[in-house]
Amino acid sequence: MEIPIELLNAIENVAVSIYTNKLAALVSDISKRYRDKNYSDKFLNGYDETIAYVVYRMPATYGAIYTVLNHVKEVYNDFRPKSLLDVGAGPGTAMWAATAIWHDIDQITLLEKDENMINIGKKLSSNSHYDSIKNAKWLKIDLNRSFDTRRHDIVIASYSIGELNEDVQSKIIKKLWESANDILIIIEPGTKIGFSRIKRAREALISLGAHVIAPCPHDKECPIKDNDWCHFSSRIQRTSLHRKVKNGELPYEDEKFSYICASKNPPENINGRIIRHPQIRKGHVIIELCTKEGIKQVTVTKSNRDIYKKVRNLKWGSTFD
Repeated sequence: MEIPIELLNAIENVAVSIYTNKLAALVSDISKRYRDKNYSDKFLNGYDETIAYVVYRMPATYGAIYTVLNHVKEVYNDFRPKSLLDVGAGPGTAMWAATAIWHDIDQITLLEKDENMINIGKKLSSNSHYDSIKNAKWLKIDLNRSFDTRRHDIVIASYSIGELNEDVQSKIIKKLWESANDILIIIEPGTKIGFSRIKRAREALISLGAHVIAPCPHDKECPIKDNDWCHFSSRIQRTSLHRKVKNGELPYEDEKFSYICASKNPPENINGRIIRHPQIRKGHVIIELCTKEGIKQVTVTKSNRDIYKKVRNLKWGSTFD
């Protein structure tokens, strides 16, 4: 996947005032603090660190959000959102991905508590071709505290629920559901902990009367057991700057994520979704599916020519009918 050129240019423009070596050092320090959980409520210290974070994380999170929205569009293809609420917006990644999928979005509201992130997000937005991004409404709001917002067609909370106090998470999910005219999407890291948050959010939303759009093909109890987790992956191409600040040699990066998309309207559910990399063997392909009847492993042989040809082109996360 390639990031929109205007977004890549915008990221490089905001980073131009900081030497690459310093950006790399800042990224290294941020990553270490995150791994060691050595940080307080304020994770990023100052404007330069916020820029460094945007340079090294925004492309990967864009890839994850864009992939999720493509999953949603594939199974909910009549959805035409006009308004978007980006919750815990960071630099506005979700609005860039959403407008790339749904060009008719014309009203965007972003909720973010960090003033440096808001300022950088506005600078990035000025490079967009979309008036909806350039004119987006940024609100400085801490999600741990009470806030008011009007309803939007689509509400996205990407990589933000897990940053909240645990006693707030269930309350915020209910509030975001009430703020959605149609769909709510929650995205978390593709880890056991990230998926556990998604699983709890899924249960809460179903109890509120929500219909699951994606990735699940049903509204039943999640069949994934406690020793496993459901997640997907997005591969994005690294720019020269991205490789330098991350000291990465590979020209790409894989971002793993878990998510749930729920709607106020009942969808036409898919039959199944591939939840692992397909195993392509000599003369057959093995796929693992989440279906209405639970987790299934299906083997498609070369003798079933039409299905075999189709399955060989499917990927982790693809729907399967």
